[in-house]
Amino acid sequence: MFSNFLPVAAFFAGVVSVLSPCILPVIPAVFAYSTGEGKFRPIAIILGLSLSFTCMGIVTSIFGATLTAYLDYLNIFAEVLLIIMGISLLFDLNTFNIFGKFSSLANSKREGLLGGFLLGLSLGIVWLPCVGPVLGSILTMVAVSGEVVYGGLMLFIYSLGFSVPMLLVAYSASFSSTRLQKVSKFGFPLKKVAGFIILGVGFYMVYKNHFSGI
Repeated sequence: MFSNFLPVAAFFAGVVSVLSPCILPVIPAVFAYSTGEGKFRPIAIILGLSLSFTCMGIVTSIFGATLTAYLDYLNIFAEVLLIIMGISLLFDLNTFNIFGKFSSLANSKREGLLGGFLLGLSLGIVWLPCVGPVLGSILTMVAVSGEVVYGGLMLFIYSLGFSVPMLLVAYSASFSSTRLQKVSKFGFPLKKVAGFIILGVGFYMVYKNHFSGI
């Protein structure tokens, strides 16, 4: 239904997610020990993060595929969830910032490429509350599709949108936490745009699934 639109939306969602005020300003702390241990360690962190998100897409797709017999109910659940998440983004209702609770993880001195990869895997879970509404919307659409390869691909594209700004920060000495705090302010209007889009998708699903045949 949204197969042509969702890849672009997934990439945009990743960019919006990383601009969150509880993610962007702490990225320098995540990479603080990386470039000094080797120029490829930030890439290892990104690979771990991407794998974490991609696995979420695969698992969600499998869950959706097992419920194909209940597709009508799954669609209703998806419609309600998308509308709630759209409203949440519009009114900034999801303002969780749990990163402080995991500061030791962010500043971990895990060494080498394997340490960076494991750190990336961990961050995929740690940052869930920060990206909840945006990521949840993508996962909802993936669950409705019930296609495992498609679900994994969409979350991989999401992780690309998430990763590009992180790599720019990792390999640029000009970015500081203070400067990124200012940049993160642009995340708020982008969240509003994402909220309108997600809300529109939710209402479109309601119309197409329940009223288009009337």
